[in-house]
Amino acid sequence: MNYTKYVRTVIAVAVMALINAAVPITFADDNTAANQTNSREAGDFGPPRGAPIEEVLVAPPGVPQPIHRSYPARVIVRLETKEVVKEIADGVRYNFWTFNGSTPGPMIRVREGDTVEMHLKNDPSSHMAHNIDMHAVMGPGGGAAVSVTPPGHESVFEFKAMRAGLYIYHCATAPVPMHIANGMYGMILVEPPQGLPKVEQEYYVVQGDFYTEGNYHAPGLQAFDMKKMLLEQPTYVLFNGREGSLVGANALTSRVGDRVRLFVGDGGPNLVSSFHIIGQIFDSVNVEGGTLINHNVQTTLIPAGGATTIELKTLVPGTYLLVDHSITRAFMQGALGQLVVQGAANPSLYKKISSGPFNNASTIAALPPHEMPAENDAMADGKRVFGQICAACHQADAMGLPGAFPPLAMSDFLNADPKRAIGFVLHGLSGKITVNSTGYESQMPSFGSQLSDEEIAHVLTYVLNNFNNKGGTILPAEVKAARANTAVK
Repeated sequence: MNYTKYVRTVIAVAVMALINAAVPITFADDNTAANQTNSREAGDFGPPRGAPIEEVLVAPPGVPQPIHRSYPARVIVRLETKEVVKEIADGVRYNFWTFNGSTPGPMIRVREGDTVEMHLKNDPSSHMAHNIDMHAVMGPGGGAAVSVTPPGHESVFEFKAMRAGLYIYHCATAPVPMHIANGMYGMILVEPPQGLPKVEQEYYVVQGDFYTEGNYHAPGLQAFDMKKMLLEQPTYVLFNGREGSLVGANALTSRVGDRVRLFVGDGGPNLVSSFHIIGQIFDSVNVEGGTLINHNVQTTLIPAGGATTIELKTLVPGTYLLVDHSITRAFMQGALGQLVVQGAANPSLYKKISSGPFNNASTIAALPPHEMPAENDAMADGKRVFGQICAACHQADAMGLPGAFPPLAMSDFLNADPKRAIGFVLHGLSGKITVNSTGYESQMPSFGSQLSDEEIAHVLTYVLNNFNNKGGTILPAEVKAARANTAVK
């Protein structure tokens, strides 16, 4: 693609748009007698009252404060398009195109009937012109037609927020899929006039698919791959633009008994999301972000360019996984987050029943201690790989998930023959296994093409020397030999 020619063309179009837009352009109908018949379609929510309100934007997964106004206002929203290089995964960098420096861009929150004055700046260091298509706008291009903004310029337009709902916004400058694939999307919530019911926690999550020239976890600065995007074969499928953006220290949090509201969108550009939280049932789901409400939902579909509002009540403490239940994306492409719920246990709803010596506290205490290796570079690398790959299924404490994923902690299966674990990581494991007297139908995928010999050796050594296992060392040479032996066969 000749980007120099493309940029010149876009700038020429933008200059014409700026000439034709000497004053802010409004999509709202004039409040005249001719359009009083149908007040909603006419945009007749009454004129804005009070002084203009500057929208306070916060970084995702944060959400602006709920609206308590009983009248329409003029709300000023300021966004800036920026092209920034940052990590898409540990050790992997990518040139994101963003609104306000983040993917997704900040969530906007207004009230039905508000007049939104949108200011769009394009950072002078940008290489591309950008604009904004807001699905909450009822006008040509959703605002894109009047907001093409060359680097170093600003566009201003206004629109009436005429329909309550949760809506995606994104860049719509050609080639549109490329701008979206590089992270240029976010959401705007238009609250109904009566507001939303009070909840204890609100969070903002947007899924997106990313296309890099290098394979999953290939290190260094990765370039955008147009061919992969055209084939709809993403390298990463992520929540909030980064692997690990919602896990560990970044996990969503609540307490037992909280009502939690999630504003969840799908920026695309290509994939539909099968959004699910393992161990939760959604009390209510605003289907496609509109006014139709479904109840007791396990998994909800979110189309590319769509959104949904989910409410649930956290009843049992623990760590719950947010996933795209097109499940390969969760465990092999990064679409994974965590909701950590703290508080008192509720055994009447959920409890573990011990059944074997490794679940017996006295037996565990009797296990012989081992001397932990120093936290050297290899061990640190093993810890990193465990957090990126293994913890998704086996959990951060390596205790697994009952009925789904076997524990790596205090594992009789692992400790009986640590060397055979090399083959499992390289080639996967399918079939029935017994771990700590409990049977599991194992469906462990192969990681041989994703992890180096050193990474496999380091992560196995890390697991063997943590989580009350018996210790031991796996060498990169042993992994290399196992890989070569398989290749010969």
